[in-house]
Amino acid sequence: MLKSNAMGVLAVLLLSVAACRAAEEDNLGFTDTPFLPNSPWRVHDRNRPRPPIVAPGATRGQPPADAVVLFDGKDLSQWEGEQADISAGLEDGCINILKAGELRSKKKFGDCQLHIEWATPPTRDTEKRFWWGNSGIFFLGKYELQVTESHENVHKADGQAGAIYGQTPPLVNVARKPGEWQVYDVIFIAPRFDEDKLIAPAYFTVFWNGVLVQYHTPCMGTTRYKTVPKYDCFDTVGPIKFQQHGSGVRFRNIWVRPLELPAPESR
Repeated sequence: MLKSNAMGVLAVLLLSVAACRAAEEDNLGFTDTPFLPNSPWRVHDRNRPRPPIVAPGATRGQPPADAVVLFDGKDLSQWEGEQADISAGLEDGCINILKAGELRSKKKFGDCQLHIEWATPPTRDTEKRFWWGNSGIFFLGKYELQVTESHENVHKADGQAGAIYGQTPPLVNVARKPGEWQVYDVIFIAPRFDEDKLIAPAYFTVFWNGVLVQYHTPCMGTTRYKTVPKYDCFDTVGPIKFQQHGSGVRFRNIWVRPLELPAPESR
């Protein structure tokens, strides 16, 4: 009787091991499932390359392992500008753009993910309220995501923070008070050209203070003031540029992940 019970337990264990092995094989995928539409890969294809492993930042806001750190509070070595000495803009671990002047990253980017924190001045000049805390972040040096004081918003809709300047207002206004730090996390898709013909426009997806304010929004062209935007340049990579617009907007914790996104016809 005991022997019979032992044999039964052994059989159950063997079945369990077999089931685990089958489950492991299932997790690895299959070679006999149908192909996905317009794809060289099968459903659950075991031969499909796995995503590369990237270590995340240790805490919120810290760059992941594959990021290009453009500013960590220590120096401006990743930047160049119009002024002979841009280091004047280094202030308490931040960039004061009024003191630094217009800045451009030395490295160029196309499709990318940008993390940046910014703050407008804590006080305002009531006679120049429109210009209080005004700056901008330009991708490829040409396509502007607006930065400006918007908690007490007097800006035109397409000129407030979170807007693709002169084109598309943000879905909502989630501005913090002047002087408080705010966060942009941006996915930028560069325009595509066939020589001098536009194939696909640039696109912005923007989270502002953790809230979605632009979702795959097409950019109509180079940022312009009081003029219809258009694509008058055919670059697909370029610097990230910070605008100096007469006020002491500060920036910190700036990093970029270069991306290789699908061609426009595949999106």
